[in-house]
Amino acid sequence: MNAVILTSEQYTELVNRLDSLNVKLEETSKTPEATFLDNQEFIQLMNISKRTAQTWRDEGIVSFSQIGSKIYYRMSDVKKLLDKNYKAAFSNKKRNY
Repeated sequence: MNAVILTSEQYTELVNRLDSLNVKLEETSKTPEATFLDNQEFIQLMNISKRTAQTWRDEGIVSFSQIGSKIYYRMSDVKKLLDKNYKAAFSNKKRNY
């Protein structure tokens, strides 16, 4: 077995990196329902404009939380929106390609 000697700065840097990785792992292990998106993330995810997001909020199409001027969406609400508007594929004819 080999021993590794670190300076106090190297040790501190290593611990900080491990803490950072731990935080990232905890964030990714959250259930999607517990995740919140801010307005910009929601707009990017749905590939819509700010105005469309505003219209959807005004018309009650998507639920949201507002703290001051900041808007947040639950990922579970986004999933409900998509599930509610889901159209299953159908095929009346068999096609031979």
